[in-house]
Amino acid sequence: MRFFNRVTLQTPESVELEFTLAGIGNRAYALLIDYILWALIWIGFLILWAFLSIQFVDIIENWIGSDNSVWLWLWSIQLLIGFALNVGYFVFFETIWQGQTPGKRYVKIRVIRDDGRPVTLQQATLRALLRPIDDLLFLGVFFIALSKREKRIGDWIAGTLVIQEERPISSANFPLSEQAQALADQLKLEADLSHLLPDDFAVIREYLQRRETMTSKAKSDLSLKLARQVKEVIAIEKLPQKVAPDVFLEAVYLAYQQQSSRQ
Repeated sequence: MRFFNRVTLQTPESVELEFTLAGIGNRAYALLIDYILWALIWIGFLILWAFLSIQFVDIIENWIGSDNSVWLWLWSIQLLIGFALNVGYFVFFETIWQGQTPGKRYVKIRVIRDDGRPVTLQQATLRALLRPIDDLLFLGVFFIALSKREKRIGDWIAGTLVIQEERPISSANFPLSEQAQALADQLKLEADLSHLLPDDFAVIREYLQRRETMTSKAKSDLSLKLARQVKEVIAIEKLPQKVAPDVFLEAVYLAYQQQSSRQ
């Protein structure tokens, strides 16, 4: 019996990844946390805006006398800023935190694209703009409950999924070279492994597990492609000379695994 709904995605590198969908409970819990934080931001903004508005109106009245249009302008500006706060909270965090808001980070769930990649500004914006429609009459809840991939309207339009964030496995079931271990120690010092997502780690692990079943050319092409992409993600400029792509990927696997186990 399966207690969690799982989904299998194929990455652009033709690697299959399996994720556990977040579920209504986790998503509702994360949204509650986000709405509490969002409400606190709103309260702070309204207090500050009221104070600044009164001061501004006093200055204007001292210059040109009473003018009701000033309040209309202030009300219009407040509406624009309010709209930016409503949409911007989710867009800002899901973009800079790669699919997570404070609530999602606490509950350990994440938004990803349908191909397993991190969400972009475009997807985060679409999800945020359509959130009021999902909240209206709990339409989002019905869509999540009735769809196999547990998508609300915003997810369908943006092409996204909400998944549980899974920690890497504790041990490898494939051989790792001694050179990779030495390089892993170097990467922990010089590379920014925090930019490597769990699904990125899963792609590396999947490749290392399946490489022995690949043809020599397919293995060479895929390992080189993955190594180049990972090198950009972890922001490392220089590597020791004559390091094979396989050894580099093994080292990244080890370094990320060791760093995650300490958190």
